[in-house]
Amino acid sequence: MLSVVLPTLNESKTDYLPRILGQFSQRSDCELICVDGGSTDNTVSLIEQSNARLYLTHIRSRAGRLNIGIEAARYHFVLLHHPRSCIEEQGIDQIIDGIETIKWGAFTHQFDHSHPLLAFTSWYSNFIRGDLRHIYYLDHCLFAQKELLNQIGSVPDIDIFEDTQLCLRLRKKAKPQRLSAISKTSAVRFLKNSIVKQAFLNQKLKWHYYLKRSHKSMNEEYEKGLELNSRYSDSSKSKDTP
Repeated sequence: MLSVVLPTLNESKTDYLPRILGQFSQRSDCELICVDGGSTDNTVSLIEQSNARLYLTHIRSRAGRLNIGIEAARYHFVLLHHPRSCIEEQGIDQIIDGIETIKWGAFTHQFDHSHPLLAFTSWYSNFIRGDLRHIYYLDHCLFAQKELLNQIGSVPDIDIFEDTQLCLRLRKKAKPQRLSAISKTSAVRFLKNSIVKQAFLNQKLKWHYYLKRSHKSMNEEYEKGLELNSRYSDSSKSKDTP
């Protein structure tokens, strides 16, 4: 059995949530745990109409919502499901078939929009950052043994690059496995901000991460105009320390 943790926040910006809920409603070998961070659209009502377990919170960070789900997971293997990604059905089967031997890992990344720069981004993410450096982003849909997540303190409670930090902790414990099934991810950030502009911003933030800039100020810049993962009140902006 597999526990699937889905952190949500105003998911009507894309059509992924109904697809995810529909996929897991068809499976008796998985439990779906949705942790919502204060959605003001129809996200909560959609979840309530499904067979998912719903937890409501005002925790701003995606990491905090993931950790609520991990703690609530009933089974010993946990899939951290990106809210704007869809996993091929065979991918869930691949996890369950290997659940006794896989320590942690991720699916193969692909965007839902065709563009050379996006294709390169996925290739680099899969084969260079992933296979060589053992660092995956959440839109790969990471998975791990719950015991292993507990050993490392679960997801680091920071507003951005929490998936990077999580992988840095996990890779000290075990080698990851990238499964061949696709995690197809929304390119909404690239389409809203322009592909080149978003690609440049991503690289800029990576350098800021290495330079240890405040994770809150980095995420404010990343989320500006979209607020897909987090929301910031005006009083909280740029006042937090790293």
